[in-house]
Amino acid sequence: MQQEGLPVGHRLVLLWRTLRAWRRIRFTLAGALFCTGGFIVGFAAITTGNNLLYLLLGAMLGFITLSGWLSERNLRSWTIRRITPRATTSGRPIRISYDARNGKPRQPSFAVCVYEVGFSGHAFIPRADPQESVTALSENECLPRGVYPLTAVTLSTTFPFGLFTKERDLALEGELIIWPRADLPVTLPSTSGGLSRPRADTATVGAPGSRGEFRDLREYRVGDDPRDIHWKSTARTGTPVVRQYEQDAAEALWICLDLTTIPGDVAENTVEIAASMATRAYQEGRPLGLAAGDGLIRPATGLGHLEDVLDALARVDFDPAGPPTHPPARSSSCVYTS
Repeated sequence: MQQEGLPVGHRLVLLWRTLRAWRRIRFTLAGALFCTGGFIVGFAAITTGNNLLYLLLGAMLGFITLSGWLSERNLRSWTIRRITPRATTSGRPIRISYDARNGKPRQPSFAVCVYEVGFSGHAFIPRADPQESVTALSENECLPRGVYPLTAVTLSTTFPFGLFTKERDLALEGELIIWPRADLPVTLPSTSGGLSRPRADTATVGAPGSRGEFRDLREYRVGDDPRDIHWKSTARTGTPVVRQYEQDAAEALWICLDLTTIPGDVAENTVEIAASMATRAYQEGRPLGLAAGDGLIRPATGLGHLEDVLDALARVDFDPAGPPTHPPARSSSCVYTS
């Protein structure tokens, strides 16, 4: 980061943030009592000149120094890999796992906690031998719908004597997507033009629907029809790739979400209704499109398409001054949520 030309105060703030991310230390209750006792012993030794008190003070200071050195060693040479779910639903607990590796060549680490700012859960690693990789899991309280950027994980320990809590941050970029609830009881309108509506039975749940005009290629997702795999692109990239099609507009159902409303519980309820309708359409194998503000997702079917719609609903923002939603098809094919 270029700091030349920045005010001195700004540079000091940046320096403080860097140092704070490197190490943070705070007293535990036991540590506060122990250090208070050390001050009392030191004061008594100075005022009385008693050699025994000086020896006791030296032992207490050595104990504090040893605690700081061991805790510092305990937090060194860690490599962390965060594993988050593809997405989770609002109202459900969030489980995040960490693959942690103790990179020290000879020293094991003990009692290390891994957590993230803004999340309630802590993953605990009781012991990791030198060069050993372990997996720890944290369970966090549910969060509202949205996209949460993840910037760093924090390592914390009170090892070895519980006198101090020492922390350090490790930069680790990522994001966590929280989908809106999609389990509200909703009923989809019947299709227009005399088209029959698919039944929500075992044979049609998650069915791919009829093919339409080819649109583009994308990475394969669980639930996609194997018939849509594009074998040449799959062989070239080494990753399964599937074709996407434009569905027949006469069969498609469009969900139109009005974002020009005041943010709040009512607005969030409309997002949950839209998500529930999208899930119901997926269960019935019905082509579904989404229009929200200036965002547009063309009609398609399959689990991958449903995830795209839920991702878009997780990211929408309500703003009375925002762009209006224009129906992408005739009114008989659209369902409005506002």
